[in-house]
Amino acid sequence: MTVFAAVIDALFGDRNIGRDAVYIADGGAPVLVRVVARRADAITDFGDARLWSETTRIDLRVAEVPTPRPGDRLEIDGEAFLIQGEPVRDRERLVWTVDLRPA
Repeated sequence: MTVFAAVIDALFGDRNIGRDAVYIADGGAPVLVRVVARRADAITDFGDARLWSETTRIDLRVAEVPTPRPGDRLEIDGEAFLIQGEPVRDRERLVWTVDLRPA
């Protein structure tokens, strides 16, 4: 295990940062995973207007979810979400960042 992998495991395992979630691949069985949630606001320029929107993004460990896909489902604290758009991996290939929308 690399130092980066050990740090990622520690962050996801921290009860103040990581949270339990259920990941369900399209047509697959539910799997218990740990996620790090980020609910930042996004500002998007559209012509002369600037649009504000809430976003829900989470980080998933590649070790737990090797190939997340748009349409896969995540349940976090009783809320259901669908992955939208293509997931993006970090430089070390240890973490997926995915955008979610309510299911």
